[in-house]
Amino acid sequence: MRPYTYAAATTPSQAIGLATNASAYLAGGTTLVDLMKLDVMGPSSVIDINALQLTGTTVDSAGLHIGALSRMSDIAADPNVTGAFPVLAQALEASASPQIRNMASIGGNLLQRTRCDYFRDPNTPCNKRQAGSGCPAQNGANRTHAILGTSTSCAATHASDLAVALIALDASLTVQGSSGTRQVALADFYQLPGSTPSIENTLKIGELITEVTVPPLAWATNSTYVKVRDRSSYEFALSSAAIAVQLSGSTISAARVAVGGVGTIPWRLPAVESALAGSTASIANFTKAAANAATGAKTLSQNGFKVTLVQRVIVRALSELLGVTS
Repeated sequence: MRPYTYAAATTPSQAIGLATNASAYLAGGTTLVDLMKLDVMGPSSVIDINALQLTGTTVDSAGLHIGALSRMSDIAADPNVTGAFPVLAQALEASASPQIRNMASIGGNLLQRTRCDYFRDPNTPCNKRQAGSGCPAQNGANRTHAILGTSTSCAATHASDLAVALIALDASLTVQGSSGTRQVALADFYQLPGSTPSIENTLKIGELITEVTVPPLAWATNSTYVKVRDRSSYEFALSSAAIAVQLSGSTISAARVAVGGVGTIPWRLPAVESALAGSTASIANFTKAAANAATGAKTLSQNGFKVTLVQRVIVRALSELLGVTS
């Protein structure tokens, strides 16, 4: 670990004022500390933001508001979340381990870095870590890598389960920086790797995520998160699906579908949503709609199974949510 300075901020303005282009904010630290130990990240200054009053939930006409420093375990158990947005609680509960969920913050979860082994090993090239150095995953170990939104520069998957659920529900972020506060849709926040995979989101130097807002959606109560992984705990998704469905009898009036574990960013699937809308809830119709999930997929030598897997995860999620067996 490289030497760094440490400062603790008590207000967002103070934290922003302390930040430079070589700073890192410390919340739960469950990603930052790991990457500093691995010498993947080496900020010259660490700014502790845990004293900022950015925790808890509120509900108003704009929807559900979640403080960015809320701990994942607290939000997973919050009555404002479990009743109205079960997909969020389930996504949080499927994340990491109980110990990590007790420490990790909501904002930090949304900003966590990829678990690509090449990114996490400073002895190997990685365009996300060092621009222009190359992407060994293109011809190397790539079983867990993305099939959607990739480029020849990067195929690393986005790690957050929560972000997938929030993308499905059209969530937005409140971001505060030296020039003021702005709102950004989460769907516009993450950046595809293209030729610049080191640029992962639209945050500017010193900006802080202060709040997550989930707009009101009455039928979000009818939602679920399904995650498929190599082991049942403390593992990242091979594929996952966040789904909310509005029903009129046995007919699907509208649907929200997003997937994780297969994209370089949390991946919304409007083509699947459109195919579901107006259809009768059945395995056959779920399968037909899910066939649109991997449109445009680009597979590597070891991850082609994800094309089929993501479709099956969507069908499973819909079947379990709606209690359909045929």
